[in-house]
Amino acid sequence: MEQVRKEVFSSLLPWFKKHRRKMPWRSNRTPYRVWISELMLQQTRVDQVTPYFNRFIKQFPSLRALAKASQEDVLKQWEGLGYYSRARNLHKAAQLISTQRGGRFPRTFDELLALPGVGPYTAAAIGSLAFNLDLAVVDGNVIRVLSRLFAYDEMVQRSVAKKQFQSVADFLLPQGSAGDYNEAMMELGATVCAPKNPKCTHCPMANICLAFKQGNPTGFPVKKPRKKVPHLVVGAAVVVNDAGDFLIAQRREKEMLGGLWEFPGGKQEAGETIQECIARELKEELDIKIEVGDFLVTVQHAYSHFTMELHTYFAKIISGQPRPIECQDFKWVNPGNLRRFPYSKADLYIIDELEKQEKT
Repeated sequence: MEQVRKEVFSSLLPWFKKHRRKMPWRSNRTPYRVWISELMLQQTRVDQVTPYFNRFIKQFPSLRALAKASQEDVLKQWEGLGYYSRARNLHKAAQLISTQRGGRFPRTFDELLALPGVGPYTAAAIGSLAFNLDLAVVDGNVIRVLSRLFAYDEMVQRSVAKKQFQSVADFLLPQGSAGDYNEAMMELGATVCAPKNPKCTHCPMANICLAFKQGNPTGFPVKKPRKKVPHLVVGAAVVVNDAGDFLIAQRREKEMLGGLWEFPGGKQEAGETIQECIARELKEELDIKIEVGDFLVTVQHAYSHFTMELHTYFAKIISGQPRPIECQDFKWVNPGNLRRFPYSKADLYIIDELEKQEKT
């Protein structure tokens, strides 16, 4: 283990200094920019995050600006990035820092950990990158690197394994260089020690990597087989009134995609057609009876824990007035104003299709 520690200092850190990628959050580094980037980078690739980070920072250049914004504005800037609870927690934390801490950003691990949406990994990342605290981060990239370096042959999802990886990362961390060490480990995992087709001959740690010496780097980390994710069939209605406005509903705060707007609908139940599903869902959600009309589009979309097949139809109300029963709110929106509200990717596909039809 001591040899690996020496290699971190003599090989990994110089490699990172030479090969580090340019990222917008690595320039003009402030606690606020580090915090935003770390929340965005959770479960999301760097190339996906970059345009969202630039857009978000342009709209909310400071913690004060973020705290003053409405949640809907924050969700709109986050739109398409996924995992929307991160955006809601970000907004809540900004308001908490502004009102309860006088705008002073937390500077210790425990203070950071107390923020909404911040766990041990994020607290360590912010602490090391923004304040150079001697805190080692352990994410998927780091686990992959360490499991290959030491040919760790136990399943990495076990809680005891996670504790062991944290202990090893803490030991390897060069005191006073936590930020560089953490970024170097994550950079190595992202660009060289990849899940498939690792570039072992380009790795600065190859000479001490046990998995490489065994000729089996892709055999690590050892993981449990993934369970088959459920597949949901969903129906949604594009309800149009006589003025040509569309009916949209806002999801409840504590639900998945909470706070986002959508074309109302829900999961198909056994024994019903998709049209019957849509009519039932709108009665339950908005207390309206509708007539389901022409087909619009089918959207295939994958979430982290299920896949979805969303069938969308035009519809009109034949009795009742909308009221929010199983949703947080509803609005009638002119087609030209649809994109002012935040939606999930699936509903953005529906809007894309509406706009295509409008042009034809």
